[in-house]
Amino acid sequence: MVMSDTSIDVEQQGYIATLTIKNPQKRNALDLESWNKLAAALARLDADDSVRCIVIRGDGTKAFAAGADISEFSELRSNALEAKEYGIVVAKALDALQKCRHPTVAMIHGACTGGGFEIACCCDMRIAGKSARLGIPIKRIGNALSPTEMKPSLDLVGPAVVLEILLEGALFGGNDAVQRGMVNRVVPDDELAENVYATAERIASGAPLAAQMTKKTLRRLMSNPKPLSEQELIDSYAACDSEDYTEGVRSFLAKEQPKFKGK
Repeated sequence: MVMSDTSIDVEQQGYIATLTIKNPQKRNALDLESWNKLAAALARLDADDSVRCIVIRGDGTKAFAAGADISEFSELRSNALEAKEYGIVVAKALDALQKCRHPTVAMIHGACTGGGFEIACCCDMRIAGKSARLGIPIKRIGNALSPTEMKPSLDLVGPAVVLEILLEGALFGGNDAVQRGMVNRVVPDDELAENVYATAERIASGAPLAAQMTKKTLRRLMSNPKPLSEQELIDSYAACDSEDYTEGVRSFLAKEQPKFKGK
């Protein structure tokens, strides 16, 4: 078995975890094994109550992630059946990221392409440095994006921009990415880390149960056109039964900073 060149590293400071995609020799490209590692790391973080926000980034400042490692395609993805099996692994990782109950922020330096852009699309927020270049140039290898991999970008930017991304195969940076809704904002590269972690701190300072309910409600509204059931509506107010809600109201009236415990 060929060992993976890519590692998925996780570090935590306070309530903020940082997940780093690490394969700098290939601009942090992900091979098949690393997609499995990514799904496993996200599952562990999802289950961890000490986490309130996850920053996802690439190693170094040259790339967030350049997508799948194409060098293994001739061996592991040489036909439609193999591509489907490969795609199942990728979809599992993307699904784990989308369904993670903790808020996620993508910190984007340099290349954010192919599967890297798909990962970024699955995050709740995307903050990019001016060096960022985003897109899915899959047309260059004569392939089309699978439905499960297309859905996150379609939900984020809509059909017109998805078709522009896929049919032209262009990479977008700076103002073009903001204009198309691909990122929340673009900042100077030397200010990116400070900006991202300040954002993560603001997220982590909130009540985690409320943030989790916000994500759950958004997923429901985006994925299912049917009207909310009575039980779903009742469940959406569950945060009001929490200790954090009581603390939030108390501290607001007392003009104090709240001390949320995730309970």
